[in-house]
Amino acid sequence: MGVFEKIIVQGEGILDLIPQRPPIVMVDKLFHADNVIAATGLLVMEDNMFCKDGFFQEPGIIEHIAQSAAAQIGYFCKINNTVPPLGFIGAIKNLKINFLPAVGAELETTITLLHEIMDCNIISGKVTSMDKLVAECEMKVFIQKEK
Repeated sequence: MGVFEKIIVQGEGILDLIPQRPPIVMVDKLFHADNVIAATGLLVMEDNMFCKDGFFQEPGIIEHIAQSAAAQIGYFCKINNTVPPLGFIGAIKNLKINFLPAVGAELETTITLLHEIMDCNIISGKVTSMDKLVAECEMKVFIQKEK
């Protein structure tokens, strides 16, 4: 495991942090969350909707990064007894996917908040598995504020 070894939220508890619901939940562990960095995990299961021919596909990796960013925000919402907001991927920049993880792989993802501009968070995401870089990108995530 990487730098973050202690799980602070896992399993069904993740549903308190993100607005997604099964079968589209792509995060099953939160290792760390502060105002800048979050670390999450996902065990790739065969029945995952983004698995094909035994491998976790590109859309799943992208959604995993986005949901990792959502878990970071959701963690602080939970602490403050507020509902996690909806977020929408606005843009993806410099996406590089080095390989598709096989079923059974444990993904560890680090999200870094680079900028927060009005209702838009610009994040950097890095996904690893067994200390190998699976994917990385920058992502703009637009946050829907409550009306």
